[in-house]
Amino acid sequence: MKLLHRALTLFLLAAACAWAQQADAVIKIISGKRPKIAVPDMRAGDAAQGFMTTFNSTLFADLQDSAVFEMAAKSFYPVDIPQRPTDFRPPMNGQRSGLWLTDWSNAPVEAQYLTVGFAQSRESRFVLNGWLFNVNQPDVRNAQAFGKLYFAELSNDGAKRVAHEFAADILAHLGFKSMFGSKIAYVRTNGRGNTQTKEIWIMDWDGANKRQLTHHNSISSFPAVSADGTRLAYTSYVKGNPQLMMMSLETGRILPFLNPRATMSSLPDFSRDGRVVFTSTAAGSPMQLFSSALDGTGLKRITNSRSIDVEPKVNPKTGTDIVFVSGRSGPQQIYLMGADGADATRLTDGTGQASNPSWHPEGQHVAFAWTKGYDPGNFNIFVMDVAKRQHTQLTRGAGRNENPSWAPDGRHIVFSSNRSGTTQIYTMWADGTNVRQLTSEGRNGNPAWGK
Repeated sequence: MKLLHRALTLFLLAAACAWAQQADAVIKIISGKRPKIAVPDMRAGDAAQGFMTTFNSTLFADLQDSAVFEMAAKSFYPVDIPQRPTDFRPPMNGQRSGLWLTDWSNAPVEAQYLTVGFAQSRESRFVLNGWLFNVNQPDVRNAQAFGKLYFAELSNDGAKRVAHEFAADILAHLGFKSMFGSKIAYVRTNGRGNTQTKEIWIMDWDGANKRQLTHHNSISSFPAVSADGTRLAYTSYVKGNPQLMMMSLETGRILPFLNPRATMSSLPDFSRDGRVVFTSTAAGSPMQLFSSALDGTGLKRITNSRSIDVEPKVNPKTGTDIVFVSGRSGPQQIYLMGADGADATRLTDGTGQASNPSWHPEGQHVAFAWTKGYDPGNFNIFVMDVAKRQHTQLTRGAGRNENPSWAPDGRHIVFSSNRSGTTQIYTMWADGTNVRQLTSEGRNGNPAWGK
């Protein structure tokens, strides 16, 4: 069992000592001028005041980390801060007061948007009145983008939740998705050598609320989350040979799944039409790609090559394309083919080794790990425009970086890295900036970002 696992891991993660010049490509997923937003600290009355530090820091962090806004520096804010729409009034004698729109749109703040609000406790609940204003408008009525009342329990957790919801509504008003509510499944390794076990864990998008999902006391890895966020598929050795397991993320229960007769079935992904694609030796060696219904019935073979084909990922936008990893041209590379296995073409140029492909939600870009480019021989994260075959290197000079997975908002990537000395989970913006570490205890890898 462990020999099979070691062979699979070596194939997927092996590095090669090769170097090639990176193509001149620019990822425009989050580039361009961002609107500037001013997010002054809000105040509260009575018992709610004790939770405003949590609320204010959470709201600012959510908007700052969204990769949507440029944050106006708080040092430039006026002294007087409006708390509600009725606080706005034109300046007297042209003096800047902080209580008019141009106090925020003009220098030194130069913001386009301003958050306004106040909190209070009501029947032992944390209640926020929150507004968003476009301060470039000439009057308050036209400037108010939206206003909403938010409720949660009167606690730090409640204040944090309200801040998340307010930030999500601000992003939604501007046509962007928030990471709020999304989850990251990942693998935590315990022990070493022959006593090593791996279990699937899950956490919030920001690293909060970590909890263990599987308790097999075996090796479980390679999680995948369904598009609707209700199912988790993964590989486990709990029954001997590596097989696929299916779990309900709503109840935590193991769901029935009919594995094919094979020495190994692994590396699952969900398709748009309610099927599972995966790697298996169901047709004998070498490993090939298959699909089945969510319960494992209706097995269909997708690839029929003489090489090892692994890591299938279905285009989430079209459902008609699959990227995968294959050794059919030599060292493992990223390939693209139709969902039926037709017209397979190589995306990477054949240098180094490439693995771990992940589709962007818009179905045009793929993130993956590659030993090409800066720091050759060590895996780094790249993003490729599939149509143009242009790639951009996102990580460099910071250890081994692998297993990228796109966030549902399309502006963030989660990945694993040993840059801190042990393998941990990190997130970054789609341009490789704003790297944040989410895990620190134990060894953690193979992240999969779900809805």
